[in-house]
Amino acid sequence: MQGFQRYANALLWERNHEQLRIEPWGRDSLRVRSTPNAAVRDDLLSVLLSPEPTEVQIAIDAQGARISNGALTASVSPQGHVRFSKTESGEELLAETPLKHSTRIPPRHFKALHSDLYHLEARFKAYEGERLYGLGQHQHGLLDQKGAVVELAQRNTEVAIPFLFSSRGYGLLWHNPAIGRVELGKTATRWIAEATAQLDYWITTGDTPASIMEHYADATGHAPEFPTWASGFWQCKLRYRTQDELLQVAREYKKRGLPLSVIVIDFFNWTLQGDWRFDPQAWPDPQAMVDELRAMGVELMVSVWPTVNPMSENFVEMQARGLLMRTERGIPAMMIFQDNRPEGPAFVQYYDATNPEARAFVWEQVREHYYQYGIKTWWLDACEPEMHPLDADNVRFHLGNGSAVANAYPMLHAKGFYDHQHRESDEPILNLCRSAWAGSQRYGAAVWSGDIDSTFEDLQIQVRAGLNMALSGIPWWTTDIGGFYGGDIDSPSFRELLIRWFQYSTFCPMLRLHGYRNPERNIDAMIDTGAENEAWSFGPEAYEIIKELLFLRERLRPYVEAQMRVAHEKGTPPMRPLFFDFPEDEECTRVDDQFLFGPDLLVAPILTEGARSRGVYLPAGTTWTDAWSGETFEGGHYITAVAPLERIPVYLRDGADVPIRDGR
Repeated sequence: MQGFQRYANALLWERNHEQLRIEPWGRDSLRVRSTPNAAVRDDLLSVLLSPEPTEVQIAIDAQGARISNGALTASVSPQGHVRFSKTESGEELLAETPLKHSTRIPPRHFKALHSDLYHLEARFKAYEGERLYGLGQHQHGLLDQKGAVVELAQRNTEVAIPFLFSSRGYGLLWHNPAIGRVELGKTATRWIAEATAQLDYWITTGDTPASIMEHYADATGHAPEFPTWASGFWQCKLRYRTQDELLQVAREYKKRGLPLSVIVIDFFNWTLQGDWRFDPQAWPDPQAMVDELRAMGVELMVSVWPTVNPMSENFVEMQARGLLMRTERGIPAMMIFQDNRPEGPAFVQYYDATNPEARAFVWEQVREHYYQYGIKTWWLDACEPEMHPLDADNVRFHLGNGSAVANAYPMLHAKGFYDHQHRESDEPILNLCRSAWAGSQRYGAAVWSGDIDSTFEDLQIQVRAGLNMALSGIPWWTTDIGGFYGGDIDSPSFRELLIRWFQYSTFCPMLRLHGYRNPERNIDAMIDTGAENEAWSFGPEAYEIIKELLFLRERLRPYVEAQMRVAHEKGTPPMRPLFFDFPEDEECTRVDDQFLFGPDLLVAPILTEGARSRGVYLPAGTTWTDAWSGETFEGGHYITAVAPLERIPVYLRDGADVPIRDGR
């Protein structure tokens, strides 16, 4: 075949050994696939859910072809160049770069590697004034990522979710788990996959940011119902070494009358990595521990790593059954790390989360050694997976070479736990993950920003990173309060940072205190324990402020849970940039250090050391009430907010009834 044809509800184009298929995929959305291979494949990894049937319009004539699905139209030239526009107005949303005679570089460029894999580059036009958001979580400190080069590879603190949210009114999912990057340049936008069998992306449009996010959730899955226990305060540190130590902390919270919803057992609770069982010397009676915590109203979360030590009791069987990731060249060692045995550092492998049989095997170990005690939530740490060096092309997964599939690992890891937990119980499921990919939200993945430093600079970065994560379809997100590395609990500077971070986190989807409170980075000390990290560990002034924040969060829990229901039903993130709710207010697009928490709260965290006031922009079209003083302001201008150490600027929209001030 050469040229155009209609096949069912899809538009096909073929020329010079390339086939292009465009078809409707959800409301106002299209899926685009292309390959130089014999045909477009349907058997590759996909997170796109099967769409409801929609009415599609396809027209073919001498000028080319068009396919329209609701508000979105794709036009294809006789040469195969694709342009997306609004169906009603014809306004261009996005278009491939046209083929220039002088360069002859096509907008979809496949360079053969081996077998049926290609290095792929897809080029689109750049637009003056376009703002680009999403793409997961990155530490570059940008909210608007126009002009940035963003790596598409999973790393500790870097989460690659290839969904791009554009101010031009479209969202685009680069539906490809390959290692790569996206270049958001002034002259072009270029998506790159290091190894793939075909081009595959999904594009949608909507009249509002909320409608775009709803379409994305419909296509890739809605977050499940949020567990009620998760809306409160989570206590965590690196690390509680024994059952007695953990219970003493929980008892102290209750003795002081402080709210506590979750307490976390961090890494090295196991006998060896890959055993997936408690060390009986440190945790002699897990059932009694769980029962006592539950009687206090506290949920227990346990850290579970995907690593397997060759000395583990499960290693030989997993290796024989092909349940481990392996290398293409050299010895199969993905990372060197300490373990509980006295022999010293060990070279560990990872179980292969892309293999359904491996996911089932790991779950059976977790079920037998943790779940049976009533533990229902896990900390899925190091799930990028973390490798040193990160040579994805040298890793072989069940689904293929790492260059082609590695980015999907954290999503499939979360899926393994979610699917098996769901078979055990109908209770809401949440697991804390250090990484994610497209679709992770539907598997109960709550993501935190990884092992960041304890600095005001890192706090500033997390505000923007969290907002981009929200615009990547992940509504459940948080940070380590105070940062992970480098906090000295006796330092006045760190105590101020911790207070300001705690204030910010009180208005995040989840409130979790964690960190390795030691300014020296020593792996042996990490495996032992960090400094104290409880609400009362940072001096009397900090304690009084933190205590009030814990009670504030308790008052906010019904509001938080209401926003999580909206996220579950509509895909609307609870924490979002100002422009999300006020797209007509141009000034909102320039504000990247404030955010909305649900529709009724505007939060302006203090992000610099020593600051006791800050400028705050109040969006136009409504009134805003200072949650602390009760003073009301008309929107549409900046004000100066007073922010003593014990106070974070918060404003209520249109006099909303949200219990910020203490009613005790």
